[in-house]
Amino acid sequence: MIRVRFAPSPTGYLHIGSARTALFNWVYARHYGGSFLLRIEDTDMARSEQRFLGEILTDLKWLGIDWDEEPVHQSKRFDVYRKAAEDLLKAGKAYREGEACIFKVEKGRAIEVDDMIHGKIAFNTDDIKDQVMIKSDGSPTYNFSCVIDDAFLKITHIIRGDDHVSNTPKQILFYEALGLMPPKFGHMPLIMGQDGAKLSKRHGGVSVEEYKRDGFLPGALVNYLLLLGWSPGGDREIIPLEEAVRIFDMKGMTGVQAKFDIQKLRWMNGEYIMAKQGAELLPLIKQQMAGMGKPVPQDGLLLKVIDLYKMRVKTLAEFVQLTDHFFGDDYSVEEKGREKYLRPSESKEVLRDFASRLEKMDGLSAAAAEEACRKLAEDKGLKAGQVIHPTRMAISGKTSGAGLFEMMEALGKEKVLERMRKASA
Repeated sequence: MIRVRFAPSPTGYLHIGSARTALFNWVYARHYGGSFLLRIEDTDMARSEQRFLGEILTDLKWLGIDWDEEPVHQSKRFDVYRKAAEDLLKAGKAYREGEACIFKVEKGRAIEVDDMIHGKIAFNTDDIKDQVMIKSDGSPTYNFSCVIDDAFLKITHIIRGDDHVSNTPKQILFYEALGLMPPKFGHMPLIMGQDGAKLSKRHGGVSVEEYKRDGFLPGALVNYLLLLGWSPGGDREIIPLEEAVRIFDMKGMTGVQAKFDIQKLRWMNGEYIMAKQGAELLPLIKQQMAGMGKPVPQDGLLLKVIDLYKMRVKTLAEFVQLTDHFFGDDYSVEEKGREKYLRPSESKEVLRDFASRLEKMDGLSAAAAEEACRKLAEDKGLKAGQVIHPTRMAISGKTSGAGLFEMMEALGKEKVLERMRKASA
């Protein structure tokens, strides 16, 4: 049975590249009915923190990634690594240098790896120096502990980033020395920025936590990460995780570096938001509002606003920012719009006239508001926009948004008149 693993280090938040590694391992395991395991690489006792581990596990669950067995913590297995090093010392395959244990690399050997993504990769041991197994402080090195743990977990396939290609021959040497069967290796292209440089803050967020905070949906983020290095064939771009599991094939993986495009991710997130029902978005948006320190309104009003705006936003944070005028009077105002549409005396006169007509109406439906607007424009010899733009600024503080008349209906007659009169005063 296929067994794969993801090995996070709890020294920081879950990096977007690490999340992609976990995702591909998980999809591969689930496609073949195998097991997906976690190994916690916490040998750096000074930098590893429980809070980071908690965040990483929470983020994996948020992405839809679950695991099959209790995670293995490297910090609890130091005795195992030291025992294995002692065995190699006794076998004459390693030597001591002070308190450190060092593996002797046989020179003049060729090592060939049949990589699942890149194909044949050849190495020569003349390019590999003797490898430290146990450092002088008693802690294990990455390549040594990694091999021992992967063998212990019976890992059959290792799917990881291209930055680990150089580690592969070193690990194979350890597998051979310990009499273990190496797993199959597959190295994915790294995620780079649009400029071809290493992914950094200037290209967008670098941790899953940042995307959660900004209001990206897990399904959209997972979908986008899957397409960074893998193609399902054809021109399809919207692929739910369940379908990706069903159709996944390693042959669809490419060895070319993947470029991270935040605008493409925003578009995809907008597509996922638009596809959801208002009732599905309701708890997510309430959580987003609370996280941004905004008062959470009643469900009825919020559902109305969600239906007006879900086709207009790319993130849930954007929804909160664009709709603040529906949920209180302390909302953001575009100064350029105020100067252009509210300062002129003719705009103030239009607002007063429109408010007078609205006041005489019973209630305020979108259709009735539109009819009154167009009648006012006709009577005054104005274009409809000369009424619409000042009114939109007066009631929302913004130059764009949902349809004006639908906004007016959602806000209600009393609030609309109050803001129009205040703007025209």
